[in-house]
Amino acid sequence: MIRINQIKLLNDGKNMRSHNELCDVLKKKAAKLLRITENDVEDIVIMRQSIDARKKPQIVDVFMIDVSVKGASDKKAEEKIVSRAKDKGITVVTPVTYNFLERAGIEGDMPSKALDTRIAVIGSGPAGLFCAYMLASNGFKPVVFERGADVDKRQEIVEKFWETGKLDTRTNVQFGEGGAGTFSDGKLNTMVKDKDGRGRKALSLFTAFGADSKIMYDAKPHIGTDVLRKVVKNMRNEIISLGGEFRFETQVTDIVLSKDGGVNALVANGEEIPFDIAVLAIGHSARDTFSMLKDREVSMQKKPFAVGFRVEHPQKLINLSQYGIEEPKSLPVASYKLVMNTKEGRGVYSFCMCPGGYVVNASSEEGRLAVNGMSYSGRDSENANSAIIITVDPKDFGSDDVLAGVEFQRKLEEKAYELGGGKIPVEYYEDFKKAVSPFEDKTGDKNNPKEPVRFRDVCKPNTKGAYVFSNVHEILPDDLNKSFVEGMEKFGTMIKGYNSPDALIAGVETRTSSPVRINRTQSGESENIKGLYPCGEGAGYAGGIMSAAMDGIKIAEFIAKKLVETLR
Repeated sequence: MIRINQIKLLNDGKNMRSHNELCDVLKKKAAKLLRITENDVEDIVIMRQSIDARKKPQIVDVFMIDVSVKGASDKKAEEKIVSRAKDKGITVVTPVTYNFLERAGIEGDMPSKALDTRIAVIGSGPAGLFCAYMLASNGFKPVVFERGADVDKRQEIVEKFWETGKLDTRTNVQFGEGGAGTFSDGKLNTMVKDKDGRGRKALSLFTAFGADSKIMYDAKPHIGTDVLRKVVKNMRNEIISLGGEFRFETQVTDIVLSKDGGVNALVANGEEIPFDIAVLAIGHSARDTFSMLKDREVSMQKKPFAVGFRVEHPQKLINLSQYGIEEPKSLPVASYKLVMNTKEGRGVYSFCMCPGGYVVNASSEEGRLAVNGMSYSGRDSENANSAIIITVDPKDFGSDDVLAGVEFQRKLEEKAYELGGGKIPVEYYEDFKKAVSPFEDKTGDKNNPKEPVRFRDVCKPNTKGAYVFSNVHEILPDDLNKSFVEGMEKFGTMIKGYNSPDALIAGVETRTSSPVRINRTQSGESENIKGLYPCGEGAGYAGGIMSAAMDGIKIAEFIAKKLVETLR
């Protein structure tokens, strides 16, 4: 396959091209660059599309494509074409293809005896779903346990919570079919390298089950919470058709161990059910499960994470900063990524940025309040929001207990709940900053506006769940508040108006990642419990929908490999 990098097409700001129109344009470009006729181009595959807005308002779409040429049936023939093209951006590549049995190191078919293994998957977020799918599509019959409701019932329960404030602690924004990512932006970008093809396999499955095929090449792919719910449901139905089983509103509360220290059974809704293998895809908010694992002396450790607030701005302000225009017609609404280190050495950065989105009440425990961000597929609300979070590590938790990070989160959430009376507490940045004073901006960046950008009349809280104006600055410890303000001031030199007095601050964002890591070996198994496979974000091995899905696929491979090796 011949790969062409850095094909640039001017975005005229009028209308988006259809996929077929785009492919036709790129085919012509490819033929010209390769010095062949258009008829000689057999096929092209768009591998990546990104946006270059460095010379705004002139916007350029940048593509990487793979091209197959008629008559070039081997690598030698392709290299000859590349040599003739004389372009450093054109190379011969061998596309990575994903094959489950090959990745698991299995020759031939799965042994029938291995397929009789009783496998439980605890949790139906992306890690659990993708693990269960890969197992089911290769002959196993996994049973998926989910404490929350199926996605349709879950949506009704969550909407009712946002309307009334009445929390269901088993089914909410954190728990239920699809996991915490179901009520999010559905972002699929990840920093995980995809040398084994798991990432592309995950994207292809998202597409097969209902996502837009553009996610296969978009540099910042997203699905949207409305579409993601349909994808999750379709995936579940396929797993069932392949022989898998789902048990919703069924919480696993204990693990029964055998005499040799391996998984023997699970206790779910009071019933003891025999299993040989259990996949722990429990998500980052399964605090009661973490406690049970601690009681069972499962090997775990504290890990760093980050806490902070949701920050809202008018989407037009972000569009203007990123594109040079407030209302892009042929461009997606603008997003951003911001990172800095404070003078004290803490990292402050944007997380889960939601263009055209909502700040949502994402609570899962009575008397505690946490927020998250969510966008629908259209990303068409008036505000952009992102978590601006500050890194914390075990020395901040105030205890040596393995679950000290959980208690650290809980204290912050209790304060947020108290301040808002159960509603999302919101504060203007001007008031937040004054309360954290004294703070002097010494960045000295000439691009930092002398006159603050004002938008109080147009930027109002855009939330799912009731909100109330309150003293958000009272939630975090003083040193974290100062780090937050230092970060906001720095970000104001990157995006004009970001540190406006009228930016909205909502609290508190605590569920950025798991506060623990459930230790596992290089073969994916728990360090001290045979047959237990920690998986995904809750176990500390992922940081979003895509990386969790990829880890789920990886754990399925580990399980298959272990079972085949055991039978040898």
